[in-house]
Amino acid sequence: MATTFAASWRSDDTPAALPPQRQRSEGRVRIAAARFGAVTRVADLAEGGAMRLRVPRGGPGLEAVIVNTAGGVCCGDRFTIEVSAGPGAHLTVATPAAEKVYRSDGPLAEIGVALAAGDGARLEWLPQETILFDRARLRRRYEVDIAPNATFLSFEGLMLGRLAYGDAMGEGHLEDHWRIRRGGGLIFADAFRLSGPIGALLERPAVAGGARALATLLYIAPDAEARLEEARALMESVPCEAGASVWNGILAVRWLAPDIGTLRRAATSFLMAFRKAPLPRVWAT
Repeated sequence: MATTFAASWRSDDTPAALPPQRQRSEGRVRIAAARFGAVTRVADLAEGGAMRLRVPRGGPGLEAVIVNTAGGVCCGDRFTIEVSAGPGAHLTVATPAAEKVYRSDGPLAEIGVALAAGDGARLEWLPQETILFDRARLRRRYEVDIAPNATFLSFEGLMLGRLAYGDAMGEGHLEDHWRIRRGGGLIFADAFRLSGPIGALLERPAVAGGARALATLLYIAPDAEARLEEARALMESVPCEAGASVWNGILAVRWLAPDIGTLRRAATSFLMAFRKAPLPRVWAT
């Protein structure tokens, strides 16, 4: 008995074209910093796939730069980032440019980030903003584990669409999941999700009121609650909506702006004043 494979053969017995198999990017980086005397140095570094790590300078604090050699994030890509600052170490992690997430025809791109800070360590997670193109699909997960007396600072900026190029964000999917543990206990859990007609959702007053750029800063440290009024004072003259709150040793600052330029100016001035130090040099390139 003859068997017909309809999925791969046409009725005239000639091979049918199979769906194109796109190449997916995968990347993984790991860096561990340790304190040696008065300075912080690299204790361990690994990289693979489409991700690289560069350490432009050392000193009392260590800066590391994560580079995505794929040039962006596409459907089905998988990236993993592991960062740890040992006891007493000071590590700042940044990116050389905005991360672009391109249109997907279905599969989700996924980014997993694991961050850890030991006793008395200072860990700063300061990537430049992420830009989502129309129909981009992205899921990110952050797992943070810090010691009770460590200091952790993170900033994540997000632009939905590229207004300067006339590219509006119509549809897409975005998930951001944060889990932060201090001394092994869960102290912060946040899940952010926009899916479907994102452009229309952002127009709603209860969602974004037409804004297209947003950012969140988290500061977790023994002095976090004492710095609330300082944070609010730094936001008094910002040209966008912003607010700060504090609880259980966690200071959270959020911005909402019409475009990435406005958001970046507001966040940059805040970060420099709040950190009392210049931003990583790659922010200025």
